[in-house]
Amino acid sequence: MAALWAVVLVVANRPLRPDRTSGLAYLGLLALIEVGLLVQAVLGFVKLAGADHPVPGVTYGGYLLGALLILPIAVFWSLAERTRWGTAVLVVGALVVPVLIVRLGQVWTRG
Repeated sequence: MAALWAVVLVVANRPLRPDRTSGLAYLGLLALIEVGLLVQAVLGFVKLAGADHPVPGVTYGGYLLGALLILPIAVFWSLAERTRWGTAVLVVGALVVPVLIVRLGQVWTRG
């Protein structure tokens, strides 16, 4: 949903504007996703500490932290770059998060 919303902004050639209601709503959606990613990171590190099978901890932790940091970096970049391409960074960031989550599951099961 967040990536689709950002694609619409890119196609409409509109930068993210936090001073507008739609910009605040989008930032609220990203904040909600970020809270979920924070919970996932905390639970993931707890799960890693009590793992009963070998898991590559650095890789798993890297994916947890990467998923946590990608959206704030994309938002910062988008707000700094007030063009269509700044908004395109939000599309990329919103699409990278699910990929990182899938990789978390793969690293856990193959560990």
